[in-house]
Amino acid sequence: MAPAEVATRIDLRAPRAGDAAEYIALNYQSKRFHAGLVSPPRTNAAFRLLLRRSRSRQCKCWFIVRRADQALLGAVEISQIVGGSFRSAYLGYHIGAPYARQGYMREALTAVLQLAFGRLRLHRLEANIQPRNRASIRLVKSLGFHREGYSPRYLKIAGQWRDHERWALLREGWPA
Repeated sequence: MAPAEVATRIDLRAPRAGDAAEYIALNYQSKRFHAGLVSPPRTNAAFRLLLRRSRSRQCKCWFIVRRADQALLGAVEISQIVGGSFRSAYLGYHIGAPYARQGYMREALTAVLQLAFGRLRLHRLEANIQPRNRASIRLVKSLGFHREGYSPRYLKIAGQWRDHERWALLREGWPA
């Protein structure tokens, strides 16, 4: 359920148990594309953890589904949601290799930002991105995120601690 005014080719919906085979297959197919950048679920056990996490109050997860044929393209997650006077969370996302660089993630993130700053009433959203992931950095910059800093050895991905740039967007910086 992506807002129609910002997403014309995709829908966002909650992950379902029946998505496991398609999602895991997409992530295996995209393993080389994702190498060292993200580690999306590639096993049934990891998929079950994603389902459990997506049902918690501190996390919202959406699968990106193409309207034309209902193909599962990727996922967007807002995690570590903190309310109260903080109203902040982290943004994570990935797309399958066959669907990269076609504008699908831009549509998905635009819709998720609308939900984050609207219905979820967040004040701040942070995305941590590896410096070599230039496409992702260009994407968040184009959506209004600003670079706030650099975090050496921030996340352990594929067995290695990886440096990340911190990018953030405040509600008042969101154009919608």
